[in-house]
Amino acid sequence: MDKFEQTMQNMAKMPLQEGMKTLQEEMDKCMCGQCPTYTNAARASGESFFCGTGKSFRHITTQVNCLCAGCPVKSDLGLKYVSFCMRGSEKTQRYDQTAKKT
Repeated sequence: MDKFEQTMQNMAKMPLQEGMKTLQEEMDKCMCGQCPTYTNAARASGESFFCGTGKSFRHITTQVNCLCAGCPVKSDLGLKYVSFCMRGSEKTQRYDQTAKKT
C-alpha cells in the first residue's frame, strides 16, 4: 500500500469533522489557481483541487506548463499522477491505469 492509499484509508476512519478539516488543509495548499493552465472560466465556476475533485467540467481544454508536479498536495498525499484538470483525479487516473493493464 502506498502513501496515497494509506492516507485515504486513514481519512475514511476519521470522524467527519476531522476528515473535513484535513481535506480543507490540503485544499488550502492547492496550486490550481496559480497554474498557467487554470482559466478565468474555471475560476468563475469555482473549479479547483482537481487532484481530488476530478477534471474540469468544460473550462480547461489546453494544458500550459502544468504545476501539479511541484504542488505540496502531491507530496503530502503521495500522488503519482499530474494534469488532474485535464485527466481526472488521482483516483480516476489510478483506476484508468489499472483498467489498461487488464
